[in-house]
Amino acid sequence: MLHLRKRVLSHLLSAAPLPSTSPLLSLHRLLSAAAPAVSPNPSFAVEEYLVGTCGLTRAQALKASAKLSHLKSPAKPDVVLAFLAGLDLSAADVAALVSRDPQFLSAGVETTLSPVVSGLTGLGLSNVEIARLVSLAPGHFRNRSFVSKLEYYLPLYGSIDNLLRSLKYGSGFLGSDLERVVKPNVNLLAECGLGACDIAKLFIRAPRILSASTDRVLRMVACAERIGLPRGSGMFRQALHAVSYFSEDKIAAKVDYLKRTLGWSDADVGIAVSKGPFLLARSNDVLKRMSDFLISEVGLQPAYIAHRPALLTYSLEGRLRPRYYVVRFLKENGLLEHGRSYYTTLVKIEKVFMEKFICPHKEAAPHLAEDYAAACKGEVSARFRFT
Repeated sequence: MLHLRKRVLSHLLSAAPLPSTSPLLSLHRLLSAAAPAVSPNPSFAVEEYLVGTCGLTRAQALKASAKLSHLKSPAKPDVVLAFLAGLDLSAADVAALVSRDPQFLSAGVETTLSPVVSGLTGLGLSNVEIARLVSLAPGHFRNRSFVSKLEYYLPLYGSIDNLLRSLKYGSGFLGSDLERVVKPNVNLLAECGLGACDIAKLFIRAPRILSASTDRVLRMVACAERIGLPRGSGMFRQALHAVSYFSEDKIAAKVDYLKRTLGWSDADVGIAVSKGPFLLARSNDVLKRMSDFLISEVGLQPAYIAHRPALLTYSLEGRLRPRYYVVRFLKENGLLEHGRSYYTTLVKIEKVFMEKFICPHKEAAPHLAEDYAAACKGEVSARFRFT
């Protein structure tokens, strides 16, 4: 009986058209009409359905079935699966969605899902864009207020692509109250000097700020100002993004760690963080190893690093150390002027670095490319061992 039902469902899905504005109500009617041929099995097992029909693994199905114990037949989930197939979601997409939000299989197609799709189509979204929304925010999609929320968020983000990018970082803000939470936060950021484009960019990477309390956002603003990034400054948005991840105590501790580890003064910290707020998110272990290398081995001054915090963004093993070896080797062998800055070699993309600092020396240093490649893997050749 299960095999017969799946064959009928598959036939209906392949035969049913996808109108540009209708959310597959025709499929619902077709499935209902087919009910006598695929009457529910009294011993319907949710877990088996999730594995055999939805494509979940046994472990995923076991976990998801606990939220679907009320289902006594495949009738309702079949209609939901038909709806998802009509939106052109792949089998893998459907499995991921059901695993993430099992209760989506219990959603009403005619009462909720179809009206939501119709509303989103009315906002100008394509079926492909709607399908991506379903995949990224299934729990919110099965709420009819989703359309009114999107009507506000689309112009705020500037485009559906920006909104979809933001949803990859979290969809919790879609459940926040627009009038009491979201709009006051947006207005506060605008009062801090952020334009519409900056606000959109901030929310793409840090959507958590949308659903934070206004008091929390005010504390973020104050924290950014304390570390030397006042409202209206060019890096203020990046600072808010960085501080949104941490409590005020953790940020204060990080600033103290930067001063102790890199030998920075208060002014150095302010300069470095103003140019690279990302430093607040770097782990202490990474910062310690980088500072040891840049100061003790390369011989850079703390103030020099503070004015070029990008130095602390590169991989120690994959870029900082291997390129230092190349630069030092070239200088000690008279192949590069001693005044050439190590920093200028770091900012080059790999292709340009190879073209400017490796390839021109094939004859004078035939093993340089080989030694550099080995250094990038953590292996140091004898030619890169300096006394």
